[in-house]
Formats: sequence, structure tokens, C-alpha cells
Amino acid sequence: MERLDILSMDMEELNNYIVSIGEKKFRAAQIYEWLHVKLASSFSDMSNLSKNLREVLERDCIIRMPRILEMYESKIDGTRKYLFGLYDGCVIESVLMKYKHGNSVCISSQVGCRMGCRFCASTIDGLERNLTPSEMIGQIYMIQKDIGERVSNIVVMGSGEPFDNYDNLIRFIGLITSEKGLNISSRNITVSTCGLVPNIIRFADEKLQVTLAISLHAPNDEKRREIMPVANKYSIDEILKACHYFYDKTKRRITFEYSLIEHVNDSKEEALALAKLLQKLNCHVNLIPVNPIKERDYKHSKEEYIMKFKRILEDNKVNVTIRREMGADINAACGQLRRSYIKEQKE
Repeated sequence: MERLDILSMDMEELNNYIVSIGEKKFRAAQIYEWLHVKLASSFSDMSNLSKNLREVLERDCIIRMPRILEMYESKIDGTRKYLFGLYDGCVIESVLMKYKHGNSVCISSQVGCRMGCRFCASTIDGLERNLTPSEMIGQIYMIQKDIGERVSNIVVMGSGEPFDNYDNLIRFIGLITSEKGLNISSRNITVSTCGLVPNIIRFADEKLQVTLAISLHAPNDEKRREIMPVANKYSIDEILKACHYFYDKTKRRITFEYSLIEHVNDSKEEALALAKLLQKLNCHVNLIPVNPIKERDYKHSKEEYIMKFKRILEDNKVNVTIRREMGADINAACGQLRRSYIKEQKE
């Protein structure tokens, strides 16, 4: 019999399981605390449970925590890049960013990605599989244990398209925000999508107080199709309608991510077109100087173009910031470390 993924269970499921094996319900609360507050990685750690119960848990269940394969720390800003190994040999990566307001972790939601965005290393080898809720939450738990400090902000913006793994994403959010667990505020979670319109609408209907980030990267469909294959399925107009729906349901300001690529999407005309596109939406634009990857010939926009692009948006009353570049000396862009590791293992 395949063992149960106990770290992916919510409180109700854990209660039902505990009752099914003839134990009192309060044991479920104890186990949940061990898993999601004390971050236990084995049943033998659960010292207030009877030996018999621990043996039953060992027989029936498994705690699927990722294991740290490699960790690199930036000498520039202290950013840490983690490479995690999963139970089946798959490899994923996460990034810890230290800010004055707290520790922020960017996690992966899939092993690889099938969205095909031209500027992203995560998608080059396609999608291997979805991550389970335990594999998503385990990235945070392992980093928190490693640094001995609380993680206060989560960004689901690493390898993978979160809305392509929708059900596991929703369960993960429920676990990480649970009052009986780490109790991270929904408002401190950002979920990024390249624009899967049906699931933006589904997400709006969840009425979660989570920040939605849209990877836009172009002000028109023609340009967007060049760099993001998903644009062949969903137009910018469809995405913006879904964003208006999301705002109406949640009253949460939307973030638009815009990776600036030299001579591709960083002109004055494109800045003006983007400003016109977003003026009627309560939103914020996050300009991202693209991280060059050796498999593509895209280059980082020049500083003068980045600043000019920003000024045009500001002049047109669009809220905008430039993302601070972090971990540049440790391959902190999505997918870079994982690809390097896999290549080394094959050689």
C-alpha cells in the first residue's frame, strides 16, 4: 500500500485519518503542530505521541520533505539559492531573499514548466511533473529550519506555472496560512501567472487576500506572442478582463511583471502603449531587467532605457518600481541552477 502524504493533509483530513485508526481527535492537532509549527521531518521526533502511534504513522504515512542538495549564498546581498532533491530524484530550486521587512522565499510550483517563455531557463526542458502541496510547503520549511528564522513572505514565482498546478496551489495556500500552522498572512503571499485566464477567474472566486502577479512582458499581442507562447491562446484583452474581475472580487491591487529585454520590448513606444493599457486598472508594474541565460540571446536593457521606460509610466500615472537585482553572482534566475546541476549529473 502506498503511504499517505501526511504533510499535504489539511486538519480535517488528518482528523479523519486519526479517528480511522482508533485514536482520539486531539492527536491530530498534536501531529499537525509537529509537522507545521515544529517542522518535524520524522515521526520519531514526535515525543508526546505513544510509541505504538508513531509506529502506525510510520507504517501508513510519509513526511515528504525536500532535502537540500546544494546552497549558494550571494556575496553581494546575502541572497541564498537552494537546490532541493525530491523523493523520486527530481530537482527543484528556491530562493531566499533577505529584506528589512523580513525573509521572503520564492518557491517552485512544478518540476520544469511547459509554458515556453523565451527568456526563462525553467521551461527549456519542458514539464516533468506538478509539485504536491507538501513539496511546495517543504521548500519553505527547509529554508526556515536552515536559517533559524521565520519566513514572512512567500512568492510562488519560481520554476513552473502555479495556475497549471491549480488544485495543489490552493491546498498549499490553505496549509501555509492555517492558524494552526505557520499562519502566514494571505496578504504576504504573491502568486504569479503567465495568464491562464480560466484559472485567474477561478482564483478570483476563491476570494483569497493573495496578491496576483501577471507576467505580461509586452504591451500588445503581437509582441507578446514572440516571447510568450501562451499569448497564442489568451489575448491581453482577455487577461485584463480577468484582472478586472479579480479586483472586483478581492479589491486586491494587481501586479504586472514586465521583463525588459534590450531592443525587444523596451522602447518609448512600448512604454506608452503599456501605460495606455493599464491606466484604468488599480495596479502596479514591476519592471524586471531580464536575467540573460546562455540558451537565449536576450540581453539586459541598458540603464538609460530602463529609467526612461519607468519615467514614461510614472508620467502617465501608472504606479511602477524597478525590481532590485538580487543574487546575480549565484545564478538566482529561475531554472539556471537546476539546469546546471542536471547537466553536471549527466556528464
